[in-house]
Amino acid sequence: MKDGKIILRYANETNSHTLEHYLSKGGYKALKKAFKDMSPGDVITEVMASGLRGRGGAGFPTGLKWSFVPKDDPRPRYVVVNADEGEPGTFKDRDIMEKVPHMLIEGALIAAYAIGANEVFIYLRWEYPEAKKRLKRAIEEATKAGYVSKVPGEGKYGIAVHIVRGAGAYICGEETALLSSLEGNLGQPRLRPPYPATHGLYDCPTVVNNVETLANIPFIIREGSDAFRNFGTEKSTGTKIFSVSGAVNSPGNYEFPMGSLTLRELIYDVAGGVEEGREILGVIPGGLSTPVLTPEELDVPLDYESLQKAGSMLGSGAVIVLDKSFSVVTWVRRAVQFYAHESCGKCTPCREGGPWLLKILREIEEGGGTQWHLET
Repeated sequence: MKDGKIILRYANETNSHTLEHYLSKGGYKALKKAFKDMSPGDVITEVMASGLRGRGGAGFPTGLKWSFVPKDDPRPRYVVVNADEGEPGTFKDRDIMEKVPHMLIEGALIAAYAIGANEVFIYLRWEYPEAKKRLKRAIEEATKAGYVSKVPGEGKYGIAVHIVRGAGAYICGEETALLSSLEGNLGQPRLRPPYPATHGLYDCPTVVNNVETLANIPFIIREGSDAFRNFGTEKSTGTKIFSVSGAVNSPGNYEFPMGSLTLRELIYDVAGGVEEGREILGVIPGGLSTPVLTPEELDVPLDYESLQKAGSMLGSGAVIVLDKSFSVVTWVRRAVQFYAHESCGKCTPCREGGPWLLKILREIEEGGGTQWHLET
């Protein structure tokens, strides 16, 4: 198993959240390199060459997403950081923001330079007060040091960074709903096209990236795309942070190169295995919305392609271990109850199907299940 970390390498060291510590580990060298030695197009090309894919769940190529922003559009451009980590079982972005906030800030600044933006908005989950405190302090430190601008367009790099807190709606993890909320409107998804790259925040060109995605950018620019591709597989490059929870002895965040270990190895060799006397019922490999794998399917490598081939998805990398002491019906009912409650109601299958699924599951859970319930 090939070991290696990019984001969490120094995350557990004392004062890892401070500017002094970040600078001692090469922090902001990538930002200086980008502005001094690279054009915005060079930055996008380097990120595309790295093979970095979005770490929020969709896995879309990051550099390609940046390239969609029109280069000759006179309107303002924006970078929006999706820090609304609401997928049940996912808590990797919280660790990044609390332990290495400057890494996120530097990545966002480089992204802004690449697309020609001079403002960054971090849309932060309301339930993360410690992350807010650490980010606010990090922005103050970076502003004092001259990396972040007080006023957009002014200062050495000309990029201002703002924190905006969400109000606890799961749907705002979807980028267009996030943008609506950021504008002060109800957090509801927008019809696409047009896409945020051309009509995003305030109807202007916008790039929306996940926290973990942007935290990879400083390494790619500082060390080069080839160094990033040394981690992971050919199609799933770099490292991935896995949030392991449920019936394991050592839950937490663990970073490994993509495809370097299997789901079984992550559970038993890294997260300490299941609690004594318990037996695995199933494992959710990428957040609550990804298909469950059975105990016989755990020898799958942890990368996009392998998990897709196994019938599930890498998603956000949230690994939830379910054991047989818990009723599978109760577990499914709780999952469906969450999604039924959080549905925006925009599409019929979700709006109508969610409550119906919940009704059926409740009847089964209460002992009134029939063959009709299963077939329905």
